[in-house]
Amino acid sequence: MSGHRVRTLARVFANVEAGRLPPADGSLHVVPPPSSHTSAVVGFTAHIVVAADVDHDWVDSLVPAGDLSAPLSPPFLAALCARLDRRINAIDMVTLATPLGGEPPLPLERLDDTDHPRVRRALRYRDDVRVWSVEGGVLILGRGLAGRWEAAFEVDPAHRGRGLGRALAMSARHLVGSDAVAVWAQVTPGNAASVRALLAAGYRPVGSEALLTPAR
Repeated sequence: MSGHRVRTLARVFANVEAGRLPPADGSLHVVPPPSSHTSAVVGFTAHIVVAADVDHDWVDSLVPAGDLSAPLSPPFLAALCARLDRRINAIDMVTLATPLGGEPPLPLERLDDTDHPRVRRALRYRDDVRVWSVEGGVLILGRGLAGRWEAAFEVDPAHRGRGLGRALAMSARHLVGSDAVAVWAQVTPGNAASVRALLAAGYRPVGSEALLTPAR
């Protein structure tokens, strides 16, 4: 499966941040993993990028010609995990939004606490992690896959249904910093509340992805 040449996952993300989505040309590309401990399969409209230490012939042997759903399906992902000794948590919808100036819509407090479960998870997958809290919620920003800025948030059960998730997602756009072109957020499609919060905060869906991390 061929198409325009893709060299790195970071370059793909830079183009998406600039508003240039990959062409919907039915192509599948295999590029180097973005780091020694992270691989990924990223899907856009009729365009797939496998960022892993495997060769194109091996990928083609497992992906039927023209089947662009196969690289993000359980059989291929299981084979890829087995070959790389990796594990996968979920297949996420990928969204992004542009940064905003001014103050965030919440009175957030910067934290150094790393004991929150969501923060501990972020530290496993992201660098330069920054954490803020507000009554009923926590917001995390950090550099994730291929160095992109990623946001994550969590709302306590007792504070859900009041728009706090949307406000946290919006706050990330204010706090990401002047060096960022965009802030990304991944969400499991079945988490409808978080999907609605991201859409309401101005994030737009651009694709889907499976992140592969060390099995041990």
